[in-house]
Amino acid sequence: MPGFDPVIPTLSMASYPSESSEPDDPLLMEPEWTELLWFVAHCRPRSEKKLAEFCVEQGYEHRLPLYRSVKTYVRKRVVFEKPLFPGYLFARVERRHRQMLVQNRYVANLLDVPDQAEFVGQLDDIYRALDAQVEIQVCPEIKAGLQVRIKSGPLRGMEAWVESRAKMSDVHLRLDFIGQAVVAKIQADDLELI
Repeated sequence: MPGFDPVIPTLSMASYPSESSEPDDPLLMEPEWTELLWFVAHCRPRSEKKLAEFCVEQGYEHRLPLYRSVKTYVRKRVVFEKPLFPGYLFARVERRHRQMLVQNRYVANLLDVPDQAEFVGQLDDIYRALDAQVEIQVCPEIKAGLQVRIKSGPLRGMEAWVESRAKMSDVHLRLDFIGQAVVAKIQADDLELI
């Protein structure tokens, strides 16, 4: 009809954020979601280095302690870098990124670290021994022992464990959370009982 202007009702839809979606702006998030925490990734077999590459791509801080292993073949000597703790990678990410690690195909399980300070201290001690190129070997289990302090040498000031007085030169640098340790060879004269 001429002159007839029908009023078409328009729907006004307000946009409300979903309760399950997390905001992209870290400033709008709760502080505990943006706090950087250490997690222990229990990796699938022989996937530690692949998970480390993923962490580099994502910009996640991580640690994968490696040691050199030398294989001698008939006419060739080959040096490999192997994980010091097979099956484990240590990553420090914001809590909101935890799920990204859990869903990664290289991760079998992701463990929360309850005592962050103790974990970081123990991990730093192990890296310090690796950097000092002290002779070390993996000790797959932690046993009861005597607590000692290293008095001199490149590891001076560190606290460690020895299994007994008979093996005072085998100093255990423990990573209690995963129940493993590395054994460093230290002169018994450089140790004092705590």
